[in-house]
Amino acid sequence: MASFTLTDNQSGKSAEFPVLDSVLGSNVIDISKLHKEFGVYTLDNGLSMTGSCESKITYIDGNKGELLYRGYPIEELAEKKNYVEVIHLILTGELPSQEEYTVFERDMRQKRFPHEGIKKIFNAFPDSAHPMAMMSSAVSALSAFHHRHLDVSSDEEYREMSQRVVAKMPTIAAYTFRHSMGYPLIFPDMDRYFSENFLYMLRAFPTGKTEIKDVEIKCMDAIFTLHAEHEQNASTTTVRGVGSTSAHPYAAIVAGINALWGKAHGGANESVISQLEMIGSVENVDKYIAKAKDSNDEFRLMGFGHRVYKNFDPRAKVLKKLRDELRDELGVNSKLIEIANRIEEIALTDEYFVSRNLYPNIDFYSGTIFEALGIKKSMFTPIFVIGRTVGWVAQLIEQRRDPKAKIVRPRQRYIGPGKRHL
Repeated sequence: MASFTLTDNQSGKSAEFPVLDSVLGSNVIDISKLHKEFGVYTLDNGLSMTGSCESKITYIDGNKGELLYRGYPIEELAEKKNYVEVIHLILTGELPSQEEYTVFERDMRQKRFPHEGIKKIFNAFPDSAHPMAMMSSAVSALSAFHHRHLDVSSDEEYREMSQRVVAKMPTIAAYTFRHSMGYPLIFPDMDRYFSENFLYMLRAFPTGKTEIKDVEIKCMDAIFTLHAEHEQNASTTTVRGVGSTSAHPYAAIVAGINALWGKAHGGANESVISQLEMIGSVENVDKYIAKAKDSNDEFRLMGFGHRVYKNFDPRAKVLKKLRDELRDELGVNSKLIEIANRIEEIALTDEYFVSRNLYPNIDFYSGTIFEALGIKKSMFTPIFVIGRTVGWVAQLIEQRRDPKAKIVRPRQRYIGPGKRHL
């Protein structure tokens, strides 16, 4: 086994720390005995240089613009597999056979219905409540209706727990939308596929035909797939942190929902549309591009660049293609999409953006796709939650099964007053 030698220049003491091989990407140095050897801890603001766990679920290469789910490139999954197949892959590690898919998809349909008591929760919210606030409360309530999931141990229990919350999330999200609009809550349609059913629940009324086109289902399916997992991001780290306390799995999911709400995380796609609304017209784009390039101006273009990807976000490539397909098949266009297209055109060719790797990211394209689908801006982040729930659950299960897992307890550098006496 390779090792890394660290020497204290003051004392002259040296110690070796094992270097652990990764299947893909950088190897890691195990510093768990650093304090024992030298009496110091590391300081890593944002934890961007710290590995907090071992995982078999997702791999990202930000320099190459590569994202793999269980080894499969995200582009291939989004193009060739539907979201329910991706759910099976993330939860079990393998894509389903046709027979496995039939059983799995049927079970997912049957688990779409929350307990009727969940509906009563929405009566307590004002119409102005943000959908994320309502989702957080409703999912928290799920732990009361499914208390036995607190102590999951067998494979069957893990399967039931994970399928239940993943299947119910679109229903809960649709309830939040319909409540905010003052529409009657409706049941899921058992005859409709996962993504089709979600669009149906947003649009349907007790009487009348609800038309949903294949290209709309395809786009929604791809959005769920592209958001399903993304390694140890802020919300997933939050889920693992809460999960490390042996809290109810759904309580950990709620923590992830609340972390995702932040505009620096899942709320970014909502911010993209808000900024396009602020720009107002294509004629104003050049002025705001100039502001974005001015180092003395606080204005920053939303939906460009990424914390991890230093190349083109692979998810954004898929969504750009789907957005264009949606536009061509439905003839959808709007002032906001025209503004977005002009910004994209400039950013992909302007040296300022290209040299800084400020490419459009997934939030830039998902926001404009939602706009084309006629989805209300406040629902953008709840849709992110629907897609990401399977990733959170898979991370929780992996953590629960890890014999080396510990309660999350980072250290700190204390910079306050020294010891004082009264």
